Amino acid sequence: MSNLNTILKSIQNVKVIDDSIGYNNYFPIDLSITNQDFSGQKIDSSSSFEAYVEFYLLKTNAKVLYGGYSEKRNLYKRSNIFNDTETEERNIHIGLDLWIKAGTSVLAAIDGKVHSFNFNTGLGNYGPTIILEHSFEGEIFYTLYGHLSIGSIEEIEIGDIFKKGKKLATLGDSSENGDYAPHLHFQIIKDIENNFGDYPGVCNQNKLSYYLENCPDPNLLLKIN
Repeated sequence: MSNLNTILKSIQNVKVIDDSIGYNNYFPIDLSITNQDFSGQKIDSSSSFEAYVEFYLLKTNAKVLYGGYSEKRNLYKRSNIFNDTETEERNIHIGLDLWIKAGTSVLAAIDGKVHSFNFNTGLGNYGPTIILEHSFEGEIFYTLYGHLSIGSIEEIEIGDIFKKGKKLATLGDSSENGDYAPHLHFQIIKDIENNFGDYPGVCNQNKLSYYLENCPDPNLLLKIN
């Protein structure tokens, strides 16, 4: 196990959305290509996707649906961002998604400073995105928060400090978050290279081993289950 993974496992009491919602109100959701229930749904727009999420929340009596790390999905076929004809299809998700209504508060996972932010436009993209930089027990790493509201990036500056659990942003709706049902894409990144306000959240099979190493399972930190 890497040193960062050990550090992530040691950090306790972490939340990245509305702190008033306990983990007992979270329920896992499978959006993979192997889930016949989901693949049988007609999810061709943000409204149909949002209807599916709301139905699943009611069905499970949950307030938050979560999952998706290392999950192969068909969700990305509708966007050429993931299906450039000159590259292999990107369809493996390497962050953790938390599905809940737009406007929900997004919290800094641990103490950090704003590394960068950007409005990543286009169908299927992150929309407004914030990346925090962290230094913990000698390790520098990053957390990415995607699919935010536009207002979330209007008044922040690079270098701004956010303490663990403090409000960082709010979730965006489909008009601003890349045309998805509202949710937070949360990702941990070891080496961010030269990326600014953006980092791949979906990869292809050939690069999966690299991205799984560079982007540890967010649940090591969140400990939802």
